[in-house]
Amino acid sequence: MQRFAIYIVVVALAAFALACNNRSGASTPGAAADNAVAATVNGKNIMLSEVDKLIALQAQGQQDKLSPLALAQARLQVLDGLIQNEVLLQRAEKEKIVPTEVEITNYINERRQGMTEEQFQKALKDQGLTMDSLKEEARKTIAIQKLRDNVAGKIGAPSDKEVEDFYNNNKQMFVTSRGVELAMIAADPDTNEGLQDDAKSEAEAKQKIDLIAQQLKNEDFADVARKRSEDQSAYNGGDIGFASEAQLKQNGFPQELISQFFDTLAVGSYTAPVRFASPQFPNGRWYIFKLKRKQLQSENLTLDNPAVRQQIVEGLTSQRKQLLLQAFVQVAMTDAKIVNNLAKNMVDNPSNLSGLRPANAGGTSAPAQNTNAQPQNTNTAPAATANTNTSANKNAATQTK
Repeated sequence: MQRFAIYIVVVALAAFALACNNRSGASTPGAAADNAVAATVNGKNIMLSEVDKLIALQAQGQQDKLSPLALAQARLQVLDGLIQNEVLLQRAEKEKIVPTEVEITNYINERRQGMTEEQFQKALKDQGLTMDSLKEEARKTIAIQKLRDNVAGKIGAPSDKEVEDFYNNNKQMFVTSRGVELAMIAADPDTNEGLQDDAKSEAEAKQKIDLIAQQLKNEDFADVARKRSEDQSAYNGGDIGFASEAQLKQNGFPQELISQFFDTLAVGSYTAPVRFASPQFPNGRWYIFKLKRKQLQSENLTLDNPAVRQQIVEGLTSQRKQLLLQAFVQVAMTDAKIVNNLAKNMVDNPSNLSGLRPANAGGTSAPAQNTNAQPQNTNTAPAATANTNTSANKNAATQTK
């Protein structure tokens, strides 16, 4: 979890941060990678070195094992994201969208939660950043988000008729299945860096879960989960959401445990320590499950249920915001003067699609993903309307370490 937090706080800004000192060059593709201009946005350079550094960051230094085609694809994807970011940043600056110092500080602090000061400083050093440069890139990231929020804010709520029409055309989506809502505490025999009482062996994991079972007699389940559980659900007090009976079976819960949830365990109670293995529950971990709610029969929900109406409204509104954002990005990209030298170089030299290799060496990795890409197409039924009465729309069987 600490490594994940470090990745979030640094990589979330990396698309900009890697560009801090790289945009003064004016070379063309075919020169040294550090000096090659991959693209320009209204005359502002995006260096090929920025693209390759971001690929290296995402591939954790293993990008040299990418095939030429995989590297070419990764470069185009990452460059597309950098171009779009630059277009939106320039648009935000044109509209005088300027984040406050408080917003910048809060943004960084929210993303470094769970990290010690030493870990945070090491993360900055590893990426060649300073606190000042990180703040500057946070400013840019917030500016873009504010621009998006301003655009999305133009969308109003759907009318009652639209909500009713959606419900009438999608009644099959508003059914709660027989199932249970669960929370859990896990003791993991594998090493988990950063935990004060990390179980490092099977014997330690068994001893720890037995002690936790005793501890639960006098302390709140959620409090104990936050302090001692070796699972990401600890941050939610152990909550892992609602799962139907079929989902429990699909995800490897033993039949005797499923029967206990539905037949013998009272809501608010928890199981004795149990150990089982499945693709979703690996490594021989020990668990204690708390039954938070049970749904013994499937139930058809109507628009009289406030949660149904609310989720349809939220789903339709979100869908429209995403569509408007897509249109806005397309207009902004069309209005900008963009020269994609990398793509042109590939077209002009199809026998050498990957061009220059990144400088850093490493092992194998899949192509890097496009960060900060344009809003995804959501021209489907609102996702929030499925499993309306399930407390978290989270599958209890998939919230694992």
